[in-house]
Amino acid sequence: MKKIKNLAEASDRIKLAVKNNEKIIIYGDSDADGICSTTILQEAIKNLGGSVEMVLFPNREDDGYGVNKRALEYLKTVPPCLFITLDLGISNQAAVDVLNEYGFKVIIVDHHQILDGIPNAEIVIDPAQADDQSDSRHLANVGITFKLAEELLGSDMSAQLRKSFLELAALATISDMVPQIGDNKMFIEEGLRSLKHTFRPGLRAFFDILGEGEIVSGGFYKIIQALNAAESIDFKNSAFDLLIESSKNKAEELAQDLIAKVNYKQLKIQQIAQEVERRISQKKDEAIIFEGDPAWKLTLAGPVASILYSKYQKPTFIFKKMDNESAGSVRSTKELNSVEAMKTCKDFLITYGGHPQASGFRIKNEDLAKFEKKLKEHFNSLKN
Repeated sequence: MKKIKNLAEASDRIKLAVKNNEKIIIYGDSDADGICSTTILQEAIKNLGGSVEMVLFPNREDDGYGVNKRALEYLKTVPPCLFITLDLGISNQAAVDVLNEYGFKVIIVDHHQILDGIPNAEIVIDPAQADDQSDSRHLANVGITFKLAEELLGSDMSAQLRKSFLELAALATISDMVPQIGDNKMFIEEGLRSLKHTFRPGLRAFFDILGEGEIVSGGFYKIIQALNAAESIDFKNSAFDLLIESSKNKAEELAQDLIAKVNYKQLKIQQIAQEVERRISQKKDEAIIFEGDPAWKLTLAGPVASILYSKYQKPTFIFKKMDNESAGSVRSTKELNSVEAMKTCKDFLITYGGHPQASGFRIKNEDLAKFEKKLKEHFNSLKN
């Protein structure tokens, strides 16, 4: 199999940054895929003898997905620096142009569908690029990052470090709901096998709290839920803090907090899903589910959409309505591609993107009715 396009180039560029003591910033997405990807790359760079100046995660609730306005303001005085995005960035053309103006050298590592061109970064890794011959489009971002770590470390990646990275790759691959084929199947099988004997205190903490028997019999989903329960505040993320924590006691404290967040989130998700079901009970013939509310947290939109899509098998758009804009998550099928559907609305969407089955959007409230109408027309046309 051919290598992912630009994988070797990105590895060489990171090695050069380490050799020249350049500042390195990693900007990762705030879900399990982004968090595990960030952990792997930071530790790979550390094993190269380098260090990462800053690790940042966007607050999706307040600032939106990707390299957002608040991040750009925060980063203004940082360059010169090598800036690496993980699990985001491929739809951030304007933000990358600003980063270039600031003096950053940008590497994008992503796996999402490419929308209207590729950002003007120094290096872009995304198997969805038209001329990428690697046949790696099924990988979650963590799978691409694992391969980047292999490229960086080569024979210097110890068996123990590889197992540790595979544990993270398994959890994030399952979490991102990508097809369990090829390398993904290997990541999951080898990673979950190793997880039973993990040396990482942040993962070991879940065994101590939940019990080894429960984790081994499928309770690893509870670890994934906990990693996804963390919210990014001031560009910091407690799930990432947990994964890099070396103290057993501190790791248990962080894990307990995330487990409590999971329980609270599940209650709120169920309440929102029930409210949406009440609203759509009179709309049974609609092609899509399209509901939003100012009281709903944006971070819960994805799980709610997943529940409702699974039950009703309709493209599902759930969003938080804010003062002037709304932002939300979408769940659909590969055949009823949600990103392609939103492409038909790109003239009035602020941002959109993701996978065919799982995506997101941001839009001005004044355009919500137009958005809903256009989406219904699109999905109805696919039935004919």
